[in-house]
Amino acid sequence: MDNRDALDFGAMSIPQLFQKLFWPTLLGMVSMVLLNLADGIFVGRGVGSDGLAAVNIAAPIFQISTGIALLFGSGVSIVAAIHMSKGNQKAANINVTQAFTMGLLLMTLIVAIINIFPYATCRLFGGSDTLFPLVREYLKWVSPCVVFMVINYIGTFTLRLDGSPKLAMAANMTAAGLNIVLDWLFVFPFGWGMMGAAFASSLSAGIGACFIVWYYLGHSHQIKLYKPKFSATAIRLTLRNCGYQIRLGLPAFIAETAISCMMIVGNFMFMSRLHEDGVAAFSVACYLFPMIFMFGNSIAQSAMPIISYNYGQGNTDRIRQTTRVTLVTGVVFGLLMTTIGYFGTPAIAELFLGHSSPAYALCIKGLPLFSLCCIFFTLNLVLIGQEQSMEHYGRSTFYMLLRGVFLIIPCFILLPRFIGDTGLWLAVPTSEAITLVIITIVELLSK
Repeated sequence: MDNRDALDFGAMSIPQLFQKLFWPTLLGMVSMVLLNLADGIFVGRGVGSDGLAAVNIAAPIFQISTGIALLFGSGVSIVAAIHMSKGNQKAANINVTQAFTMGLLLMTLIVAIINIFPYATCRLFGGSDTLFPLVREYLKWVSPCVVFMVINYIGTFTLRLDGSPKLAMAANMTAAGLNIVLDWLFVFPFGWGMMGAAFASSLSAGIGACFIVWYYLGHSHQIKLYKPKFSATAIRLTLRNCGYQIRLGLPAFIAETAISCMMIVGNFMFMSRLHEDGVAAFSVACYLFPMIFMFGNSIAQSAMPIISYNYGQGNTDRIRQTTRVTLVTGVVFGLLMTTIGYFGTPAIAELFLGHSSPAYALCIKGLPLFSLCCIFFTLNLVLIGQEQSMEHYGRSTFYMLLRGVFLIIPCFILLPRFIGDTGLWLAVPTSEAITLVIITIVELLSK
């Protein structure tokens, strides 16, 4: 059904418009996270704690893939929304085509490097010689998945901008549902272990990508893809446009790849103090963190086309209304996730590890502390997303680097020295809380 008029970014009631974008975006993004989450659950129960730890060592490749997709997806959604608000549809179409092209080329190159140097990748991500065979097997078969994920995530942004958020949600939910079924089939009845979980993710993500391709082969409303050109002039213009998309999308890229930083630094610290069982326990938190990210990111990304469109038209009142709605939503979901993580730890640990695993007791003690980060992290993403939507990429990039790199590394290193192993679990909440305080102070002083 043609729904190009269903979303009017300049006139529709802000709460109504936000809801129309938020729920499909949330369900679609959370569904994509389930691709990796299902791997962790089935590997943890079907292969064991070493398998779960190995998947966690390889997991940064998912964050890198999602980060690249967010880099171009969020950047092009801002650029295209501003062009569309000014009636320049051709420029919007060209930018979307370039975002898909550059995102796919970059991720394909990274996947090739990782598979050429699997041992170096394992050690770089915090793995040990014991875990290397499992890490290598998983990386080999999950590589197509992370390339397909670039198509899925950029498609989520562009379909939403094109007025089809429900189709983007359907594509992602189909991929996630299929992955759960195939994970069970390949890991248990087929007995394929690590290979089975990875292959299930690749196959499922590929089918989700087919939805996006089908949409742009003749079913889109306003946004149309161009055939990529590779002349000197076309390459120069593509690099120029993508450079601007990257500047705008850099905060979202840092937000996602900062999860990789958290995982890698955490893997090293947990390995040094609690060894493989510690990494397995930490992996449960690492599986949940992208889910937390997707809740906050869904709020920020749903507001992005609304803010960017009205920013292009100079409508500050609608921007303020959108900010109020997103902050309230962020507080509600942040508190909900903190509560679930704090009180639901036994069920979560059992889902991944089982009572018999030595890592289970470590997870029971640590996960409630880690869950305190949810409310701070969600609000940070909402506030940074607002800056990003109005082309304040310098400030938004600084905030993301602050919480994702500049604070998280010292927190992981210093807190355990002062308060022992508890500091490992409190590193992320402390980093996020300090960032929120700094953002609040800076924003208040700048007004």
